Amino acid sequence: MDDVIKNLPESIRRLTEGKPFETNDMGKSGSLVRIYDDFVLKVEKERPHIAQMVEVMKWLDGKLPTPKVLATEVKDGYRYLVMSKARGRMACDEYYMTRPEELVTLLAEALRMLWSVDISDCPKTFDLKAELEEAKYRIEHNLVDLEDAEPETFGEGGFKDPEELLQWLYDHKPVPDPVFAHGDFCLPNVLFEDGKVSGFIDLGDAGIADRWYDIALGYRSLKHNADGTYGHYYADVHPEDLFKKLGIEPDWEKIKYYILLDELF
Repeated sequence: MDDVIKNLPESIRRLTEGKPFETNDMGKSGSLVRIYDDFVLKVEKERPHIAQMVEVMKWLDGKLPTPKVLATEVKDGYRYLVMSKARGRMACDEYYMTRPEELVTLLAEALRMLWSVDISDCPKTFDLKAELEEAKYRIEHNLVDLEDAEPETFGEGGFKDPEELLQWLYDHKPVPDPVFAHGDFCLPNVLFEDGKVSGFIDLGDAGIADRWYDIALGYRSLKHNADGTYGHYYADVHPEDLFKKLGIEPDWEKIKYYILLDELF
């Protein structure tokens, strides 16, 4: 990424030059992220879904507390995106993990905020068929990280291999309940401040999708942040409380489906 940073487009350079920053390497996207005092620079290889993300971010301006696109350019195959800095603490911050009632209440409110967005002119729709085709490509090119999968997904009691999982996903496609969805509704991507939902970040998969897509990933993220998967155990956090706060019965079949789909990415 050094050459990419040295080769900043002029409009991006004018905004960033000489200003202090921190580098953020959280996540798996392979992008470069620099956090400045009041904005964020993200650099990654330009792909169709990245261009769509920028379009969705612009469309969301004024609809949800999301980063505002301040400048963006494509140069030599890389997308340079400068966006406003979201406010607040991540939902996985220890402050919230040790306050489970507030945490689950705010997560439910975050989901309701997403679902309240009018999707009639949303520029992006989650395409399950295309997602499965991409999963097939990833399997064929050995891009699926089996070490990152849930322990029960593969092996005894689970699927023999990613190919068998993919076939199961083809055979059990759910009927969607379309809403506006974050697309990666995990705790680090939802921010809280002063008892309110203050931001949604990492919107690369945001668009129209099944309501249960976000619920599934949010439930899994809440579970893993509480059960010691990431090094800390919070006994008072009960992921099933999310359904109570939403006032719904869990659709375990859809939850299972979308978590298994995510195993291939």
